[in-house]
Amino acid sequence: MNTVNLCEVIWRKSSYSSGEGQCVEIAFLREVVATRDSKTPHGSALIFNADTWSAFTAGVKAGAFRGAL
Repeated sequence: MNTVNLCEVIWRKSSYSSGEGQCVEIAFLREVVATRDSKTPHGSALIFNADTWSAFTAGVKAGAFRGAL
């Protein structure tokens, strides 16, 4: 399994973020996209390959996850 070093990546929040600590942050690396909860920046991160991330964001844009919670 490959290891991804997240110590020096640039994390980004959505411009729609309210700044109340309920955000998902993302970091784009060479071949993967990392995500983390902004409330726990030193906690776990989820890592997605580019194809999976593209499929996820396409689903979000198409409304595939509305009402999922």
